[in-house]
Amino acid sequence: MDEIGQLALDAVVSGGASYADARVGEQRHRSLITKNGKLGHAADSEAQAIGVRVLLHGAWGFAASDDCSREAVIATAERALAIARASARVKQAEVRLAPEPAHQATWIAPCRRDPFAVSVDENLALLLAIDKELRAVKGVTLAEAQMNFIRQKQLFLSSEGSRIEQTRVLSGAGYTALAFAEGEIQKRSYPNSFGGQYQLKGYELIQELKLLENAQRVGEEAVALHKAKQCPQAVGTLILDSSQLGLQVHESIGHPIELDRVLGTEANFAGMSFLTLDQLGKLRYGSPVVNVVADARLEHGPGLGTFAFDDEGVAAQRTNIITAGEFTGYITSRETAAQIGQPRSNGCMRAEAVNRLPLIRMTNISIEPGPRPLSPEELIADTDSGFYMETNRSWSIDDKRYNFQFGTEIGWEIKHGKKVRMLKNPSYSGITTEFWNSMDAICSREHWTLWGTPNCGKGQPQQTMGTGHGAAPARFRNIKIGTAYQK
Repeated sequence: MDEIGQLALDAVVSGGASYADARVGEQRHRSLITKNGKLGHAADSEAQAIGVRVLLHGAWGFAASDDCSREAVIATAERALAIARASARVKQAEVRLAPEPAHQATWIAPCRRDPFAVSVDENLALLLAIDKELRAVKGVTLAEAQMNFIRQKQLFLSSEGSRIEQTRVLSGAGYTALAFAEGEIQKRSYPNSFGGQYQLKGYELIQELKLLENAQRVGEEAVALHKAKQCPQAVGTLILDSSQLGLQVHESIGHPIELDRVLGTEANFAGMSFLTLDQLGKLRYGSPVVNVVADARLEHGPGLGTFAFDDEGVAAQRTNIITAGEFTGYITSRETAAQIGQPRSNGCMRAEAVNRLPLIRMTNISIEPGPRPLSPEELIADTDSGFYMETNRSWSIDDKRYNFQFGTEIGWEIKHGKKVRMLKNPSYSGITTEFWNSMDAICSREHWTLWGTPNCGKGQPQQTMGTGHGAAPARFRNIKIGTAYQK
């Protein structure tokens, strides 16, 4: 990998690049899905590629190839230079980079059990056992379970003298039970919807999730939803479980703080942002109990946004995004940090693979737990009247990330500090800053989970990225409930 990367770097520097970096990567991916007692999908692939990024005459050029022969690497370097020359002819301003020290490092993420050392037969045996348990519940009409494992090894070399080698192993699993009856579909997922739970761990994550142990309950809840009352329309108190709160953070905090959206150079998929530069340090984003950080360090946890260096060779950092309710930070690249006068990037440039151009992406964007011991049961007991909602089912948010509506798989009505009845088709809506300013309580650290979102889309061509979101159950006041099914 060193020889390939250095060959590309030498070629672009001798071609006149004022800055260049080369990323050489190897990736293995295993994906398994079962559906109603049968294998639905199985794939096991390996790939190698190189990506070369250059600054020439103040403009970017990027090229990549999955052919790592000497001839192909030199051709890729020349193509990156040619693209930079063309970009320079239409540039609006010179690209400047915030400084970053040259790093020499080798980092391997903790992984107690290599998932690729576990046989496919063992993987399938667990998935089919879950499937059987789900379909043993009368009324479950479709059971789907899945596992995914990725090992990424990447070498980063820069013309500034950095040499960084990183290896990350990502694991994930989850399942869904669907019940169809009288023209209506209800579903329950575990441990989270849209694929389950994902973290920067080995096969030990699969064992920690207690997948089989929860299958019967999940199947029974999917069927029970058909007999539940429709979530009413109301304005009231709302408690969200940690997985739904994690997605709320992703959509209404994580995307708006991406500085490329704020500066108008990115608008695909998630639109731009209401967080204009004049609001930094002034906007009351949330109530005093709202504290949000962007933290890519391993100390924060084994999230999908955990690493030692980003894809610009910037060291992982912790940035305060919302501090006691005040908006205090964006997530940046070296280029955008220089644009707004920050002395250093906070290390959020990431690419789906080495053959993709790095973009500003969420790392682990997490809401901090409360400082005092508080369990979900105690939070519900402290709520005289309200609604509890769990596990995302749908979401909608405008292009500025300001007006939103979310639906969850299941809900309960709370009366006098107790969950009194199950509700189907629960939903809520609001305005981002009003919503976060209405939060008055969040559970403590032992009830905080670092959730993995493996499928965040951005860019054109689209790139899929894994992000992390730590959250604990939290309570909000005066929220519009039941808006998705308003008549």
